[in-house]
Amino acid sequence: MLVDGIGPDAGGGERMAIGLAGALARQGHRVTIVVTRGEDEPGSSRPELEADGVRVIALHRPGRLGLRGFGPLRKLMRSEDFDVLHSHKFGSNVWGVLFGRLHRVPVIVAHEQTWSYQGNPARLLIDGVIGRLASVFVAVSSADRERMTSRERVPARKTRLMLNAYVPRPQPPEPGDLRAELGLPAGTPIVGTAAVLRPQKALGVLIDAFAELSRSHPDAHLVIAGKGERREKLGRVAADRGVAERTHFLGRREDIETLLEAFDVAAMSSDFEGTPLFAVECMVHGTPLVATRVGGLPDLITDGVTGRLVPPRDPSALAAALDELLSDPDRRLQLAEAARARAAELEIDRVAERFAGLYSELLGDRG
Repeated sequence: MLVDGIGPDAGGGERMAIGLAGALARQGHRVTIVVTRGEDEPGSSRPELEADGVRVIALHRPGRLGLRGFGPLRKLMRSEDFDVLHSHKFGSNVWGVLFGRLHRVPVIVAHEQTWSYQGNPARLLIDGVIGRLASVFVAVSSADRERMTSRERVPARKTRLMLNAYVPRPQPPEPGDLRAELGLPAGTPIVGTAAVLRPQKALGVLIDAFAELSRSHPDAHLVIAGKGERREKLGRVAADRGVAERTHFLGRREDIETLLEAFDVAAMSSDFEGTPLFAVECMVHGTPLVATRVGGLPDLITDGVTGRLVPPRDPSALAAALDELLSDPDRRLQLAEAARARAAELEIDRVAERFAGLYSELLGDRG
């Protein structure tokens, strides 16, 4: 496998690759994961991968564009016979199809998580090339698969829809008490999310919705876990909306169970998504989720059955759905139980078996 990074700041796409590599190795496959950029930071996933039997090779390339630093990968591909090269996300997909074809790897799987498709004609062209050089181009949502074929002209026969799996994060032995940590009384209503604080997540919309929600739930608090470039701006938005004292920015958190145990309702306000790990974590834990109807979220959530879906960039709709669930504990429980049952299909070992079947199918097609 080829992946950009396995360090502590790895996002949901990288966590999917890490989890898939480990699951395939546990199922008896010989797996090597090649990391094209940072890997040696504290918190790297190398120990968990090696414990599962995955060989990890870090290239430590100096930059994104240069070929220098790929020498160890090319030497590895010349010296060993790999059946499948499976790359994850845009940068690794580009290098994966090029080096895979150069070294005659029988099956090349390019795996895209999501992208915005906005204002980047070169990106559309390159993704089209990836789709033609790869044996299969994996999409993680129905929307992404449709865009691959209609916008990027990837042949439909080259595309496969494979939803991302639930990949557990390392957790403390016992969940903490978030309300006590924040100095809140027991029973304080909490709306929460966990995300990288970047424009894609549209967290300003969530803060706007929370400000509206505060009219009917003045005792509610908003918790935002994660770090990123928008932190200061989001703090200013909360102050401008008059909810700064009830909005808590936690920074990066790995103890997701502590958060989900405390959230009465989870929320996602994203402009676009693939199959977001946080949504799957909510489903597995039984935390009711209100999310925007974008990307792979409709593949995960049936509105009114396993969660609530609202239009993107609509704070009032988001606030109304949050209000509905905060006001009705029985409804929250009903949605959460249905979501937990749906999430059983997304366990990493089951998803790994489906990928192993895809590899075997593609190898069989090549004789």
